[in-house]
Parts: sequence; structure tokens; C-alpha cells
Amino acid sequence: MRAVDIIVKKRDHKELTKKEIDFFVQGFASGEIPDYQASAWAMAVLLNGMTARETTDLTLAMVASGDTLDLTGVAPVVVDKHSTGGVGDKTSLVVAPTVAACGLVVGKMSGRGLGFSGGTLDKLDSIPGFRSDLSTKEFLDQLNEIDIVLTGQTADLAPADGKLYALRDVTGTVQSIPLIASSVMSKKIAAGADAIVLDVKVGSGAFIQSLEDAKELSHLMVSIAELADRKAIAILSDMNQPLGYAIGNALEVKEAIRTLNGNGPADFIEHCLMVASHMLVLGEIAENEDEGKKLAQTALQDGRALERFKMLAAAQGGDVSYIEYQDRLPRAEIVETIYSTQSGFIEKLNARTVGETAVILGAGRTRKGDQIDLAVGIEIRNKVGDFVESGEPLFVIHANHRDQFDEAAEKMLEAYKWSDDPVEPLPHFYGVVKE
Repeated sequence: MRAVDIIVKKRDHKELTKKEIDFFVQGFASGEIPDYQASAWAMAVLLNGMTARETTDLTLAMVASGDTLDLTGVAPVVVDKHSTGGVGDKTSLVVAPTVAACGLVVGKMSGRGLGFSGGTLDKLDSIPGFRSDLSTKEFLDQLNEIDIVLTGQTADLAPADGKLYALRDVTGTVQSIPLIASSVMSKKIAAGADAIVLDVKVGSGAFIQSLEDAKELSHLMVSIAELADRKAIAILSDMNQPLGYAIGNALEVKEAIRTLNGNGPADFIEHCLMVASHMLVLGEIAENEDEGKKLAQTALQDGRALERFKMLAAAQGGDVSYIEYQDRLPRAEIVETIYSTQSGFIEKLNARTVGETAVILGAGRTRKGDQIDLAVGIEIRNKVGDFVESGEPLFVIHANHRDQFDEAAEKMLEAYKWSDDPVEPLPHFYGVVKE
């Protein structure tokens, strides 16, 4: 069996066998199949798709490329969450400590940014000393000690996915539904969670543009979970505009901390409570979503969620003083406000354009292994449906280089579409997929 034959077969719209998928995944994980062949194969999958059976086989092959954690001795139910990626999505930084404060054990493995979408681990790098490279033993020990872990994918859990994840980011193959589904579910199955809440983003700032595709992805991931004897639900959430107001790593950490202090943006708080409520139901802490939402809301309001975030940071080597005094977090040299030159209602605030602007500033990667500038980013001042007067602040750019600032300011203006007539605010959610 040869890798090139498998690439050609998928290029020609043919269905791969389980043996072919296993061979390719094992060869890529071991280094026998090089990056350039894996890139060609991923592009063929993006263009020609995979059947549900192929996607399930791919998921399980990536799980089999490494170890699988056994968390049965940690708690009766361990719950994880995953977002398919969006602009301004710092949800895990709030939800994980919130539900842990409610008594749920949360063992979460997160990733780096993909394309214009930020990554949880990049954000956490803003806290000096924070370790996101815990070993399997450290993962289990911490979960036993404080009921919460937020770390990167360990080298021995689904290593094939870890390699492919980094490659997809720089080869234009992030948006493939089979590759997204297999990547997400291989990590979650290998990490040992009993139940998973999937936050599936839909819209211009997501890798899935249409609601139909988002539903397809959701059903696919939920069915994979069932085949692996896990519980899962998928929340379909809007990503046509950024989530919250901050876009950029340290800026998003600050917004997450403000939210944990009870001062977050309304749309972001609502999103966090929605995800948290479903986690608490799957984790058998709450009987229904309403009860789960109330429990999560109380944990945010009485400070327990913030304290759990500090506990998490300290356990993983982070300097907690940066959480207590957010002004110590990385700050850009150039911080300037751009003002609106017209009056009107915001009809559109294209999240993808905002995410691409953040990449221009250095908040995201354009090549594999690029260094992230933690300080840079954008703070928007309004959302779709808001009325803005000419001369009012529109957004703030945080930059470390003047040329990047100028390019970003011009790019950001392209994200806005205006209307003279009132515009309805965008919905936050489009439904929940449970089977």
C-alpha cells in the first residue's frame, strides 16, 4: 500500500477503506508519510469529502495513533466542551472554571489558533508561567486534586491529529467537515471525557458558513460520540460577528476575567451560561438547562468561578497576580481609537474580516510555527443592530508596528455595512442537536 495511491483515490472521488485510512494515519503519525503528502490528502478530503463511515474510521484511527485516558477513577462523570472556532471566542476561560465551581469535573484539552480563529492556549500564554504542556500523569493528578485542567493535547493522545491540526492551519484545509469532525472527536475520545458539549459556530467568522453544514457537522460528531460510547450534544451558535468585544489574546483574557468578575459583555455572558448549563446537565449536576443556568449564574456572581480560574492558573504555574491586576497582562505600544465617519445602524460586522485584521496585527498565524503577538488585537464598540453617530468611537486597534496598524485600520472598516433603517440584532443560537 502506498500513500500516493490513497491520495489519488480520494482525489478521484472514491471512498477509502478502513485499511487505507489506518495505513495513512499510522504512516503520518510515525513520520513515514511526509507533510507534503498529508497536505495533498487533506486538500483532496476538503474538495471531495468523506462518507460518515470514512469519517468515523478516520476518527478512530487518530485515537488509535496514541493512548486513551481512563478517567473512571476520577469522577462518576467527566465533562468536556469544544468550540469549532470563532472570532473573540474565549468561552473556555469562563465556562470551565464556572462549571467546576458548581461541582463538575472538567478535563479539557484545547488547541492553538487556526487561521483567523483564535486558540485557547494562545490566550493562556498571556499569563506568565502558565503551562499548557502537561503530561498525562500531570493531567490526571491535577484533575484528582482540583477537578479542573485546561491544557494542550499531550503528545501521546491522538498524536496523528496533533500533527494534522497544525498542518491544516497553514494549508487551507481547516474548513473540511470530515477533518473538523474527526479532529474534534479524536481528541475528546482520547482524553477520556464521558460527555461532551460541542459549540458549533455558524457564519462568516466560523469555518462553517451555512446552518445546513453546521447541522451536518453536529449530527456527524454526535453520532461519532455515540459509536464511542460517549454522550454528546451540539449547540449551534452564531459567528457572523465577533463574540464579546475583544479580539486578540491578552485582550480576550482581560475580557474573560472581567466576565468572571461579573462585568462581561451581555452576549458573551449569555453564551457562557448556555454552554455551562448543558455541561451541568450532561454532568448530572443539574436536572435541566434552566437549573444549570441558574447554578452557573450564581457561581459567576458570588466569585467562586473566578477563584477556580485562579486555582487553575496557579496549579499550572501561572502568575495569579496577572489575573488580579489585568493591567500587567501584555500591552501593545500603539493603542488608538477609530471613529465613525457616518451615522447609521450597523447592518453587518463581518467576523471573518475582523479575525483577518487580528492576523495582520500578529494575533494569529499565517505559517506553521509563527510566533503570536499576545498584546495586539481589536476592541469593537458596537454590535449589529446598534445605532452609531458620526464621530462616535467605532473600534480600538492595539498594535506594535505602525504599518500593521495602518493596514489593520483600513481592513477593519471593510467589516462594516451600514443601514439608514433599523436592523434586528443577530440571534445568539440556532438550536441544539442531540442525536
